[in-house]
Amino acid sequence: MKILICGAGQVGYGIAEHLSEQKNDVTVIDNAQQLIENINASLDVRTINGNGSFPDVLDNAGAKDADVIIAVTQADEVNMIICHMAQILFDIPTKIARIRSGNFLNPLYENIFTRDNIPIDVIISPEKEIAESILKNLTLPGAFEILEFGDKRITLLGVDIEKNCNVTNVQLGALTKKYPDLICTIVGINRNNNIIIPTQKDILISGDKIYLVCESEQVNKVLSILGHTESEAHNIIIAGAGNVGLYLAKSLETSKSNINVKLIELNKEIAEKAATELTKSIVLNGDILDKHLLEQAGIERSDAFVALTNNDNVNFISSVIAKEMGTKQTLSLLVDNNYNDLQDRLGIDNFINPRATTISSILRYLRKGRIRDAHSLYNGAVEVVEAEVVEASPLIGKQLKEADIPDGLRFGAILRKDNVLRPDGNIKIELHDRIVIFSLSESIHVVEQLFRTSQDYY
Repeated sequence: MKILICGAGQVGYGIAEHLSEQKNDVTVIDNAQQLIENINASLDVRTINGNGSFPDVLDNAGAKDADVIIAVTQADEVNMIICHMAQILFDIPTKIARIRSGNFLNPLYENIFTRDNIPIDVIISPEKEIAESILKNLTLPGAFEILEFGDKRITLLGVDIEKNCNVTNVQLGALTKKYPDLICTIVGINRNNNIIIPTQKDILISGDKIYLVCESEQVNKVLSILGHTESEAHNIIIAGAGNVGLYLAKSLETSKSNINVKLIELNKEIAEKAATELTKSIVLNGDILDKHLLEQAGIERSDAFVALTNNDNVNFISSVIAKEMGTKQTLSLLVDNNYNDLQDRLGIDNFINPRATTISSILRYLRKGRIRDAHSLYNGAVEVVEAEVVEASPLIGKQLKEADIPDGLRFGAILRKDNVLRPDGNIKIELHDRIVIFSLSESIHVVEQLFRTSQDYY
């Protein structure tokens, strides 16, 4: 595919890196010379120093032949203009834009983004998606990753294997026999920062971070078997009343009746605005690093502390302080990927990465073949996709053990009509099966090939 990316910040860079590695024709546009130089020094993509909302810049970038344009500049308004230009001047088929302001996303104004007004095919709202991801983590504190597939019938979990886990040092094949009624497949193991696609002979050891796919109804049972019996969070303290923090607080107010939320914000004006928009939550104006303020908020009785300020250092330090003062779970927003390896050393339960969230949101709309959903994990090293088997698929009618499936991917679960199936070697693939697949990034083209829509797709 020929793809134009407008915006060379962290998100634009990440998308360009991911898509270029998978042999797409990528051009990145930005008016900041330094950002363009950074990309030129690291990535094999074409770059243009200019304003992506200018027609001549888009024309020079090859917009007439582009399949997709992705607008991820810092300004919502610029992203909207880019998509408008892309439609009326160049008729680019797919237009994706990051829209961060809740004002534009208000359901009262849903007619803004139509082909006759502002023609955006896919709107990415990272703040909203981050908040929804946090909600899942607060509901299932035993998992560091929670993704839903197959109309929410199938769930992917990321789970830490701790010392109290009673299924360590046992071959995965033996675990399958031990729990025959459990529809669950361990699809990936992060061991010492190396991703392993496991076989039936592999074992789990303490310290592993595993990815598994299971029937959604069995999530709690799976977590219990793995030694995670943490309770759902009810008393929650949020640091930062920006777009993400405010959206999260509102969502908690509406989704749960037995939730107590306290929101702490340093900026008085932002705190006052949040107080007017929330109905049940308590808003405190002050410094989140102030231990006396945390005591006032009841940190020692809290089930979760969620740090969502725009400063990584503040988020990290406040999370460490909160944990030391007694909160059960800490979640911290992470903007700078260079700090990824600090999570375990700081004792933070979960990092929330807006860059990864945005990239995942965009990727799910760019995959070839019958890919219904896609998520990027572990800094882009892994993708989890839901793919539908169509008539051109070479998998139809074959047992999985007969299919030519490479080592870099693993099938996690199959949704066949209303039933979730474990994908063992004897199962035959049928037309319209929806399969959740865990794949190393370098193998994702194989997944696209397996689920191609025609024989000459490639």
